[in-house]
Amino acid sequence: MPRTVRGGLIQCRNPLNDETRPIREIQAAAFEKHVPLIERAGAAGVKILCLQELFNAPYFPPSQATRWYDAAEPIPGPTIEALAPLARKYEMVMVVPLFERETAGVYYNSAAVIDADGAYLGKYRKNHLPHTSGFWEKYYFKPGNLGYPVFATAYGKVGVYICYDRHFPEGARLLGLNGAELVLNPSATVAGLSQHLWKLEQPAHAVANGYFMGCVNRVGTEPPWNIGQFYGSSYFVDPRGRILAEGSQDQD
Repeated sequence: MPRTVRGGLIQCRNPLNDETRPIREIQAAAFEKHVPLIERAGAAGVKILCLQELFNAPYFPPSQATRWYDAAEPIPGPTIEALAPLARKYEMVMVVPLFERETAGVYYNSAAVIDADGAYLGKYRKNHLPHTSGFWEKYYFKPGNLGYPVFATAYGKVGVYICYDRHFPEGARLLGLNGAELVLNPSATVAGLSQHLWKLEQPAHAVANGYFMGCVNRVGTEPPWNIGQFYGSSYFVDPRGRILAEGSQDQD
């Protein structure tokens, strides 16, 4: 059935890059920075909103430090409980990427899906993990084990891919075969690596599989790692491969 759904993507800088501060303080600063942006999206009539990869933390995989295990939490858990009222307030579906703790020593790079009534619908766990200089994800995360679920939200069928997943067409195809109408890809990627692929691969997935995609990348640099400039450029693309809207390279 033809319909128009307003989507939103939030790209922003991590507000507290200080390795000497407690993990919970760093996370609280990131969460509080996102709240007014989420409220702004809701007030603008956004009905499906996606946050950036590991939204309530810096992108910490450039390090290999056990302290960051303390950033993990269960899904559903405290962050989902805190965001559910905002989803309900604005009748807005939310895709919320988090560092997930399943049990002691078992962690995933995940994204939870909250429906427009605030109900938790489920989660996607990132399947493809980079493990190279600046991106030591296998130090922190296990590969996903939930396949490629598609979530029947209030406004349509939504799938999730996370960052490095976008380099692999098989999962994108499975999301299409599973009925996705919109696939959201929260990312944390820097200039000089795969930036030239940013507007090639995801429009190609959209065209090949007949769905819309929303692709979100954070902005700024993050000391002390300084692996490069997160270049933003978040965008929506339609099933014909046309960019519908795009964010800047350096602004929240």
